Amino acid sequence: MRLTAFLSMAAKAAFPHDYRFGTNRPWTIAAKRMNPPGKKRRKVFVEPIPYDEWSVFRGDTVEILSGKDKGKQGKVTQVFRHRNWVILEGLNTHFRYIGKSANYRGTYIASEAPLLLRDISLIDPTDRKPTEVEWRFTEEGEKVRVSVRTGRIVPKPVVQRRDGIIPQQWKGEQAIISQVLCWYCPHTMYSQLMIMSTGIINTGGFSGNANGTYSSVV
Repeated sequence: MRLTAFLSMAAKAAFPHDYRFGTNRPWTIAAKRMNPPGKKRRKVFVEPIPYDEWSVFRGDTVEILSGKDKGKQGKVTQVFRHRNWVILEGLNTHFRYIGKSANYRGTYIASEAPLLLRDISLIDPTDRKPTEVEWRFTEEGEKVRVSVRTGRIVPKPVVQRRDGIIPQQWKGEQAIISQVLCWYCPHTMYSQLMIMSTGIINTGGFSGNANGTYSSVV
């Protein structure tokens, strides 16, 4: 089984049909507070986008097409596919209080609100202008994003996954699996026989026999 498929299966969980996804991970307290057991919420309709057609990823540079920050460019820091949302670093912010109590009004902070995928556009690296992209295959069979306007490849950003792996640093997932499996390779030989199997010459002390016993060297 491919490593990404295994991690994807581990991340899947069953949710009620009326579960409302937000910017908090489903297993967090904040997400559970937004979806208490027995509470019915109005269904949110989300435009379906096939997994292999999603074109914006964490680390991409995009331009906002509508809203108060229209025309500004920023870096994608979070992606929420269940809602077709992305969050940009330092853009589309609103202010709110956190840490309120009876004797303290809280701290006033800026919080980045999510943007719909249709309200942003990827940036063509050749001229730093927004462009639509489509998926194509190179002569080597690699699937890449291509700018519709200029025909240039829009490379995917190099980012660390949640499991700590940077895919671009590995030639393939099989290399990752082999590396994991070889962290510890147990041996059934005695330590002296294992040393002898490496080609080290015994100059004195003990000599190993084929039956696993040892005799003194005279």
